[in-house]
Amino acid sequence: MAALKMLPNCEVVLRGRTAEELMTPNPISIREELLVREAIAFLVDRHISGAPVIDEAGRPVGVLTQTDILIHDREEVEHLPVRDAEFGSPLPREVWDEFQVEYVDKTRVRDVMTPAVFCVSLDTPAWKVIEQMRELNVHRLFVVDDDGVMVGVITAMDIVRELVPRD
Repeated sequence: MAALKMLPNCEVVLRGRTAEELMTPNPISIREELLVREAIAFLVDRHISGAPVIDEAGRPVGVLTQTDILIHDREEVEHLPVRDAEFGSPLPREVWDEFQVEYVDKTRVRDVMTPAVFCVSLDTPAWKVIEQMRELNVHRLFVVDDDGVMVGVITAMDIVRELVPRD
């Protein structure tokens, strides 16, 4: 791994000039009717912290993030008291006291996602993208075409990747 050399008074510039140049094209997305537990597996398997939620036409209708899932889990998960569970096992009662039995969660993504969709067009200037992310205090913006169909996503990391030292 290369060491990062810190240069005193080093200025950086942004290579990309428009949202189209900054974005990750064709981002993976989640359908709004997916079960939350399926969405969790989807995010974990892909090592991502959130994904846009789209409708049948491919238009963004929200975003599902780790925070949305944690809030849902904290507020909604119900556990069946073990005393009400059937004990069909030879395990002693003190072992069963260590377990929790969880009801199957049938909640859909549309019920826990953040319904706010912050979008920019392909030709939005890069400085405006950064300003909008800062003002909205968000980590990602969706990029949509003229029909409102999502064609990309810009994350904070996409912007960092485009920073280069000034010559």
